[in-house]
Amino acid sequence: MRELLIGYDIGSSSVKTTLLNAQTGKVISSASLPKEEMTIHSPQREWAEQHPDTWWKYIQETTQIVVKEANIKPGEVLGIGISYQMHGLVMIDKNREVIRPAIIWCDSRAVEIGNKAFSDLGSDYCLEHLLNSPGNFTASKLKWVKENEPSNFDRVYKIMLPGDYIAMKLTGEILTSETGLSEGIFWDFLANGVSSKLLDYYGLDQNILPDAVPSFSYQGKLTSNAATLLGLEAGIPIAYRAGDQPNNAFSLNVLEDGELATTAGTSGTVYGVSLKPVFDPASRVNTFVHVNHKKKDPRYGVLLCVNGTGILNSWIKKMIGGNSISYDQMNDLAAEVPIGAEGLNIIPFGNGVERIMQNRQVDAHLSGINLLKHDKRHVLRAGQEGIVSSLTFGFNIMKGMGLNLNTVKAGRANMFLSPLFREAFVNMNDVVLQLYDTDGSQGAARGAGIGAGRYSTNKEAFVGLEKLAEIAPSEELKSAYGEVYQRWEAYLNKL
Repeated sequence: MRELLIGYDIGSSSVKTTLLNAQTGKVISSASLPKEEMTIHSPQREWAEQHPDTWWKYIQETTQIVVKEANIKPGEVLGIGISYQMHGLVMIDKNREVIRPAIIWCDSRAVEIGNKAFSDLGSDYCLEHLLNSPGNFTASKLKWVKENEPSNFDRVYKIMLPGDYIAMKLTGEILTSETGLSEGIFWDFLANGVSSKLLDYYGLDQNILPDAVPSFSYQGKLTSNAATLLGLEAGIPIAYRAGDQPNNAFSLNVLEDGELATTAGTSGTVYGVSLKPVFDPASRVNTFVHVNHKKKDPRYGVLLCVNGTGILNSWIKKMIGGNSISYDQMNDLAAEVPIGAEGLNIIPFGNGVERIMQNRQVDAHLSGINLLKHDKRHVLRAGQEGIVSSLTFGFNIMKGMGLNLNTVKAGRANMFLSPLFREAFVNMNDVVLQLYDTDGSQGAARGAGIGAGRYSTNKEAFVGLEKLAEIAPSEELKSAYGEVYQRWEAYLNKL
């Protein structure tokens, strides 16, 4: 009999389900929906919402696809793992009905609430206990609902992160994780528990928070109703959950001090593991509990996030051709012009406030246009170089915190499919990039294997993880891309 694991990755662009062979670590089947990017609703400027039932719909449909394709038999699936878009706010009433659409990660409405909390609670408390400003995270979003939608707030029975909601739909259990509480800025790192001081300041009752379980653990079992909807058998354990960035790091076997992972999907990130609870005094990068954190063996994840990365590339695609041009064709066109795009410059910050800019709404900028020289090829190249420049800006902040940034791991996906993007990334940041054949849904499946007891060690869990390439910088290209970054930063400093 086969031994199978299911991993879900609930993003803001799509939901992906992967069926992994636990014995070989290889993908048997996977499906991603919708085919076009999932809609993010913006009822007002700087707002970003999605309805949780949309995620649940695509969980059902993608699971049905992989179940049919792989012809899954009863008893073969050993566990289910969940990865999800971080920092979202899902609210349910006593009937477990969603009260309002989820306020997702790139929504900026609660920025001023978080800034005021940082001032009132004091930077010393926030940075030493929370390791972050309350900023625009889940706790501040909930306070916004309390102040602006009191009738909705009064109905709240529990709040959850996006992955917690899907886990509830699968099992009927309302739970979260310690890493999840930290990503919502509910976690006191010195007390190793929920921050009562933050809750008191915001006027929030701790009872609306779910109980926390370890990321790798038994977290309930698939109900008969959910099993029918998915095409699976009842009783399969849900054994892992984590936000997308801690999970992406896990999927790349980034678990120890000094190891780094990066992604470049809708947003772009660099995530480093530290044994110490480090923080940026300006809270431009953020520290959370990592998936393998234990009280006596701590692991902290330091996250650099740039909202406007792949979403900029997608926007450019729509502007220059939409469905008539592929991303591969875009990459080929961008490579036809020299490094620096002959002076064209793009700032990609057009997807909500940017943390690395201290929660400022900078917006996206296109500058240095020469109407006699520049064409769509230059825009395409400047877009990719602008995205890498924004990550480099964040890299420099992380270096200032003492993190060792020499080798970075990434899945061969999204922007890292572009040779030009990879070249710019390694040379602008002077790092070695290792590319692996993995993604968030595969990581969630491997996590379920640990949580369900199929794997007894991390080494076992990463059987079949294949390194596809290792790309190192060159002195010549480092100099050229260094000039691109200097020009980019000089323009940014004028904004």
